[in-house]
Amino acid sequence: MKKILVPCDFSDSAVQAFKFATDVARQSKGEVILLNIMELPMMYESAMAPAISFEEAYLKDMKVIAEKNFDKMKAKWAKEGPKVSTLVEFGPIHTVIGRMATEIEADLIVMGTKGASGFKEFTIGSNTEKIVRSSGIPVIAIKKGVAASSIRNIVFPNTLEDDQEVLALMVKALQTFFKATLHIVYINTPTNFKRDYETKSKLKSFAKRFMIKDYTLNVYSDLDQETGLAMFVKEVKGDMVAMSTHGRTGLSRWMSGSIAEDVVNHIECPIWTFRTK
Repeated sequence: MKKILVPCDFSDSAVQAFKFATDVARQSKGEVILLNIMELPMMYESAMAPAISFEEAYLKDMKVIAEKNFDKMKAKWAKEGPKVSTLVEFGPIHTVIGRMATEIEADLIVMGTKGASGFKEFTIGSNTEKIVRSSGIPVIAIKKGVAASSIRNIVFPNTLEDDQEVLALMVKALQTFFKATLHIVYINTPTNFKRDYETKSKLKSFAKRFMIKDYTLNVYSDLDQETGLAMFVKEVKGDMVAMSTHGRTGLSRWMSGSIAEDVVNHIECPIWTFRTK
């Protein structure tokens, strides 16, 4: 976590994401890149005010305002480090975030999220959800203020799939970075039911295979995965959830659901996600 990209619209959730990212960067001796993105308004040319000149003036003014807000944030939250640089870009938010993450070779994105529910969640979603779904690097979604030093219990919902090598190694590195206990859990539901003795045996094999230390193995039963995970996080006082996302889109996403995106919306603690497929 040496180069951390923080998309910032100067909302409270974005500020909390920045504060968390600076905590992490201090610990990793890394840097934070603040990114403000402006989606271009639709301009119409007229004899009184040509569209091009109006757009240029608008963009210049908005960039000046963004830089002033960046300066205030850095003075308040990063006065004693880490290194913080700033970028102002224009275009579709989730597209620009993906492009900039690649260009600056970021190894982590930290984003604030307000969460959503019901019909609004399905039809509109959030920019954080889109990034969770499409990002090629890990994303940490922050809903409320939390210090990186407070991360002591990380919940890792395990699907017991065979192809988890990259995910397992990254979660293990995450655990090591925060010096946390890893609570490995399989959420048992009626639609994905497995016998406890089989599940526990596979969880033990998983922990042994990847030589994980300081961990607990758990099977938690509930009617659906999201509710079961939320209840388990509450029971073990989880400070962070680390999980994969398959990045479903379109109709398949609606039919199958995306547990990672639901969790980002509905669980209060920071959510670390990584797209595996």
